[in-house]
Amino acid sequence: MTNNSVILTARGLVRDYQQGSDEGALAVIRGVDLDILRGEKLAIVGVSGSGKTTLLNLLGGIDDPSAGSVTVCGKNWQHLNPGERAAWRNRHLGFVYQFHHLLGEFSAVENVAMPCLIGGQSKAEATDQASELLSRVGLGSRLHHRPAELSGGERQRVAIARALARKPSLVLMDEPTGNLDPKTAESVLDLLEDLNREFAISFAIVTHDLQIAQRQDRVVTLADGRLESQS
Repeated sequence: MTNNSVILTARGLVRDYQQGSDEGALAVIRGVDLDILRGEKLAIVGVSGSGKTTLLNLLGGIDDPSAGSVTVCGKNWQHLNPGERAAWRNRHLGFVYQFHHLLGEFSAVENVAMPCLIGGQSKAEATDQASELLSRVGLGSRLHHRPAELSGGERQRVAIARALARKPSLVLMDEPTGNLDPKTAESVLDLLEDLNREFAISFAIVTHDLQIAQRQDRVVTLADGRLESQS
C-alpha cells in the first residue's frame, strides 16, 4: 500500500460527550483506527446507537475528536483553522445524507452548482458542470425543478450530483438509501457503483442494511464505539 493510495487515515479516535456535572462523560467512539483507500467502497455497519454517524462526522471534520486524529489527502483536520478546514472539505470531500438537505428555494442545477461557486468557479462554469452531472445521474430534464417538485429518488440523485460537483476524493454517506423505496434504492446503489468505476472516487457508506453493505468492497463493523471486525 503506497501513501498515494490512502485517502483518509484515522488514528486513535475517541469522542466523549459530557452528560452532566455529576454523570461524567459518555464515550461514543472509543479508539478507532481506519484507512480508506483511493477508489474503495467501504461500508460502516452497526446497530442504532453504535456511533456510526458520530464516526462519519469525525472523519469529515464536521466534529472534533476528544482524542486522536483524522488526516484527509495529507492534511490533519486538527491542524487546520475553520476557514482552511472548510476549503479543504469543499475540495476533497462530498457528503450525502439519508435526507437530501437540498436548499428548497433553489433549483436542482443551482443546488449542484453551489459547492463549485463556493470553491471559486464562475457561475457559468459551475452551472455547466452541474448540468452535466445532473444529466449523468438521469436528471437532464429536471435541471430547473426545485426539490419540492422532485420525487424522493430524484432528490437523492440531486444530492449525489452535488456531492460529486467538485470531483472529490471521498464521498461520505449516511444511510443514503434509508428514505427510499427498495426499487429506487437499488437504482441509487447502481449509480454509485457506476460513478465509482468511472471516477475512482472512494465511498464510505454508513448503513444498517447488510444487503447494501455486501455490495461494497469492504465492511467494518462498529459496536460500542469500536471497530470490531473487518472483511
